[in-house]
Amino acid sequence: MASPRTQQSRAPSIRDVARIAGVSHQTVSRVLNNSDAIRAETRDRVLAAMEQLQYRPNRAARALVTSRTHTIGVLTARRAHYGPAVALQAIEDAAVTRGYNVTTSTITATTDDAVRESIQRLLDLDVEGIVVIAPQQKVFDLIEELGIRTPYVTMRSSVGEDPTALWVDQMEGARLATAHLLDLGHEYVRHIAGPQDWIEADARMQGFMREMSDREMPVVAPILGDWTADFGYHAGRELLRWRDCTAVFCSNDQMALGLVHAARSYGLDVPGDLSVVGYDDIPEAKHFWPPLTTVQVDFAELGRRCVDLLLPRDDEQLRPIDIVPQLVVRGSTGAPRSR
Repeated sequence: MASPRTQQSRAPSIRDVARIAGVSHQTVSRVLNNSDAIRAETRDRVLAAMEQLQYRPNRAARALVTSRTHTIGVLTARRAHYGPAVALQAIEDAAVTRGYNVTTSTITATTDDAVRESIQRLLDLDVEGIVVIAPQQKVFDLIEELGIRTPYVTMRSSVGEDPTALWVDQMEGARLATAHLLDLGHEYVRHIAGPQDWIEADARMQGFMREMSDREMPVVAPILGDWTADFGYHAGRELLRWRDCTAVFCSNDQMALGLVHAARSYGLDVPGDLSVVGYDDIPEAKHFWPPLTTVQVDFAELGRRCVDLLLPRDDEQLRPIDIVPQLVVRGSTGAPRSR
């Protein structure tokens, strides 16, 4: 037999609610599922019992009464990548201050069926709004094609006119990085890009190529990477074998870290022999050796703005405001040595 202490600490069950309300546990289940077959007075009795026992946090009972879940969903494809991870945390923090909970649905594959399933998981939870963080354009295209009625906000990587989108001008960020290297006097600049199917990677690659083209500088095809420091190292080992460049712009800071390691493995000095620029400004970037010149994106502000746009206060009408990346110059870049 359980002790009074054990009974007191045990979470209330559906049968406890049924006992207090004087109904069967099947009736409690029907109330939870919002069945039309339940009489109003029976529903009220069950809801009162749920409140009394605090069965499933009180918001469950309130949701049944108000048809509001006070939950927003986040549709995301990656949690480990720096930018989406920081934005997601900011979304959760901002939502909590509004009295909302956040639930995430991760797209496990980029097939149409996988995207539909991920969206449906959120809709089945009756979320009141959705923030879409996805790396592939086809995800956004499919969402528009589905015509979902739940309000949603998307995080995009190129400037546009979509009123549901918050934009990070990734192309401009890449141009800033490339222009910095060219302004230092580098003529032979290479680019290590991110995965080909990521919108961010493509926008950053396009920014690099446009800046080089506008300056009438020679452009060599970018190397397509995978965001990891390991790739940056192995790509750097191949790239620096021929010493045909004096600067490299990497599409993220992790690949830049691997590249610096590769340069050191050949006895090259950064920035004396090779200047390196990253992208994202991860917290560790200022502690690389040398500290990394990089492009900073305020992903936390982006997450907060997503919530502001999705859950405007009172009757305020908010316009999406673009996030403009900023160049942070540190010790990994300098003027090229005479060749």
